[in-house]
Amino acid sequence: MSEFQEKLYLVFAGIFIASLVACNLIFQKFFTWNFLGLNFELSVGIIAYPVTFLITDLISELFGRKRANQVVISGFFASVFTTILIVVAMNSTAASWSPVDSATFNKVFGLSAPAFLASMVAYLVAQFIDVRLFHFWKRITRGKYLWIRNNASTIVSQLVDTSLVLLILCFAGAISWDRFGDLLFMGWLFKALVALVDTPIIYFCLWALKDKIQPASYLEEI
Repeated sequence: MSEFQEKLYLVFAGIFIASLVACNLIFQKFFTWNFLGLNFELSVGIIAYPVTFLITDLISELFGRKRANQVVISGFFASVFTTILIVVAMNSTAASWSPVDSATFNKVFGLSAPAFLASMVAYLVAQFIDVRLFHFWKRITRGKYLWIRNNASTIVSQLVDTSLVLLILCFAGAISWDRFGDLLFMGWLFKALVALVDTPIIYFCLWALKDKIQPASYLEEI
């Protein structure tokens, strides 16, 4: 690849990892969003997480499946490393003059074992499914109809992601089973709506980059 392409790949990878780490740090705050008469009760982490699927679709389209999977794996190790740093920080005693005391810090950044397990399992499974389905549709359509592979891969993988997170948290007792259905529907519907919104973003990015980089050929998957 050219120097520009390598730099672009690193920028995409940086955005992907930053979005993934951010959603794991901020997920404990929840908000209410009213849309078309529906009240969504969602973690703020869900704002950053769909960006990861947008980026993997862009990388898949421009650089191919291998590079997309590399970013997914890098994101996993970045999340694990960030969690280790948080654990070390939580076990450090705050100075008497510290603006944030230990109790407040631990409450904000503390990650329960079930939450971390749910996040990482769902992340790996859903992201690999997203990449695989994206290239499946790209191969079937011979590189045409970007909107189909973008939406079909993301909507399915987001359903898997949301289901796995909630299943693990419910089995662990972190969330009661009576909230499973509502949280699954609200979480997945929000992510599906975001997937529809990011389609024109992908088209715009490809248009803006058309003179600098060509999409990876669907023939590479055959």
